[in-house]
Amino acid sequence: MNPFFNTPISQSDPLLADILQREATRQAGQIELIASENIVSQAVRDALGAAITNKTVEGYPGNRYHGGASIVDEAETLAIERAKLLFGCQFANVQPHSGSQANLAVFVTLLQPGDTVLSMALSAGGHLSHGAAPNLSGKWFNVHSYGVRPEDGRLDYDALRRLAHEPRPKLIITGGSAYPRAIDFPTIRQVADEVGALFLVDMAHFAGLVAGKAHPSPFPHADIVTCTTTKTLRGPRGGVILWNDSELTRRINSAVFPGSQGSIHLNVIAAKAVCLGEAMQPTFQTYARQVVENARTLAATLQARGYPVLTGGTDTHVLLVDLKPKGLTGDVAEKRLEAAFITSNKNSIPGDPVSPKKWTGVRLGTAAGTSRGFGAAEFAKIGGLIADVWDSVAAGEEETAVISRTQQAVSDLCMRFPTYENGRL
Repeated sequence: MNPFFNTPISQSDPLLADILQREATRQAGQIELIASENIVSQAVRDALGAAITNKTVEGYPGNRYHGGASIVDEAETLAIERAKLLFGCQFANVQPHSGSQANLAVFVTLLQPGDTVLSMALSAGGHLSHGAAPNLSGKWFNVHSYGVRPEDGRLDYDALRRLAHEPRPKLIITGGSAYPRAIDFPTIRQVADEVGALFLVDMAHFAGLVAGKAHPSPFPHADIVTCTTTKTLRGPRGGVILWNDSELTRRINSAVFPGSQGSIHLNVIAAKAVCLGEAMQPTFQTYARQVVENARTLAATLQARGYPVLTGGTDTHVLLVDLKPKGLTGDVAEKRLEAAFITSNKNSIPGDPVSPKKWTGVRLGTAAGTSRGFGAAEFAKIGGLIADVWDSVAAGEEETAVISRTQQAVSDLCMRFPTYENGRL
């Protein structure tokens, strides 16, 4: 046997193997609360590392630019059919390498450079790829933004309607990365119809909750829906585009290939098929409901300890904590939690300055912890641990003792709810 094909990474590249093992150990021993992260199944990992990764194709099943594609066509077709069935739509493209590239393909499909777009402001929880100034979408298009009501942090649908009637956008976008409430899709559909706009919903964060019947579906209200297969859908890193209008099919497919990307990552396509199949199982609905319950428990626990949660709670896996009453910044709060084996990310909240160092929010998510098996009791415990750490920082106390206690409590939880067998890379 040629050693090239059977030498494990521990022998062929011990330096990288050590890095991979240390990351696996970190994940196994820490509580993951970053809302855009999750823990995939071993089946998804198997697909990502399968021999299908060796195959190159361009085009679509049955119409490839490379030979030898008949078997891999089955894998992509399976992913497409599962996506359509899971989300109740007629058409799907599973080729986008990411959610941002899925959004770019929609822009290429529907817009010309300079066209007007109305989307959720980044400061209100929107996403870079919806027209933020630093992003290509913000450079090529005339972007107007709607936000949230200052009194309660919820989307301001009245202001959205007024804004839509002023520039009369060609496309209205909703969905974001740090907005914790269910979005009123029927109202935005009505606004879009009033001004003759198309309606895109980016459900990257809550796609798994939609699949698990724990969140309203964007269909039939949206013209096009994009999502990722990671986050709450608990799959590999990649994007999906969904729609119902047959007249959009050729344009969307052409916008993905050859419009915005070339050959596809077939191992990721296979892993997408796996996670979509997993999401069709009854157990996934139990998981999705638990994700939301856990988020509400975590929000209630933190609020009881004096840490306000924007909008007063959550309808999803996301909660955004306001640290201003405690005089903390998100940067400091994130670092202290990481020292205690709890990972999170600093986040801006409405009214924050542009500089990330001065952001006063922390975004937390419950998808990964729920995959691990944590329930409401565990998330109540986690909320208390978080508050203990932040309280010590706010009080200017010596942190060694509270960090040590929290590390031990986290380790105990992680041992009770292990992930991959035998610390597998």
